[in-house]
Amino acid sequence: MPDVAKSHPETFHFRNLHPHVLIGTASDRYAGWIGQIYSRDPNEGRITKRTKIIAGKNFVEEVLPVDSVEEYFEHFPVLEIDFTFYRLLLDQDGQPTQNYHVLENYHRHIKEGDRLILKVPQVITAQKMHRGDQYLENEAYLNPKIFTEQFYKPAVNLLGSYLTGFIFEQEYQRQKDRTPVNEMARDLDRFFQAVPKDTRYHLELRTDLYLRDQIFEVLERYGVGQVLSHWTWLPPLRKQLAKASGRFFNAQNECVIRLMTPLNMRYEDAYAKAYPLDRLVEGMLQPEMVRETVEIVKTAIEKGVLVNLIINNRAGGNAPLIAKEIAEKFVGIKEPNVSQQRGLW
Repeated sequence: MPDVAKSHPETFHFRNLHPHVLIGTASDRYAGWIGQIYSRDPNEGRITKRTKIIAGKNFVEEVLPVDSVEEYFEHFPVLEIDFTFYRLLLDQDGQPTQNYHVLENYHRHIKEGDRLILKVPQVITAQKMHRGDQYLENEAYLNPKIFTEQFYKPAVNLLGSYLTGFIFEQEYQRQKDRTPVNEMARDLDRFFQAVPKDTRYHLELRTDLYLRDQIFEVLERYGVGQVLSHWTWLPPLRKQLAKASGRFFNAQNECVIRLMTPLNMRYEDAYAKAYPLDRLVEGMLQPEMVRETVEIVKTAIEKGVLVNLIINNRAGGNAPLIAKEIAEKFVGIKEPNVSQQRGLW
């Protein structure tokens, strides 16, 4: 049973929930988490603003400095770093990019026992990418040399044992653009055969068509985990696991569950609904997501698999409150109560 005495979901402390359950979030530093994860007084005057343009609308996010990750890790044992999805760590000349320097700053503020999961840059995983107003073929798609030299090696050298996972996220493939399953399996096989052998790889395929035996055989061959992702166009979590016959493929007996958006809700709609990311939004958090997450976590524990549960604000409005719902359900404190929609501070 979980060590309830050491874990305190009611105060957003999740580090000792269970030896095989690590709860964290997709990104950090949100000022909307002040009073939950971050202290109010020490962060006065340290908030900066950034503008995000989503579907033609402007949203102003308030963020804390990188050193706030020290306080983050007082509450959570693992953090998924998202910004690495958008840029490699080294440029073509082998020089550090801005992302490298930001990641280096994070490294200064983490301690023994803290865990980082990095998203692999989309230039490695995306078949097509936006170039200005166009959506063009990505010439670097599944290029093992670019991945190895410009991302993997600098990440490992910089972060060492703090780095506990790589997430390869492939974008949703529209029907007219889809690669046949057998061809996709061959492409993945060639890639994972060519890159450094590592037990920290996890693959997230956002197209239901690719959740097939041909792909799972490749994952099993190289010990690459199947990311179970609660995301717009994917089937429910339990169906994703069922497609793999309940198997967990990662070679170091870990799995990644990512709670990204409500099912059937697009990214831009989920973000607009969740904004300003400081409370649960009425009707947004899907009870089935909470129940299935807890069920899968318990199944993984029975099989000796360690779970990295990563939660995004867009899954319900506020990641810490979603984590609280799931943790309390897991330890049996209460059933999920999504009617409690307002923050308590």
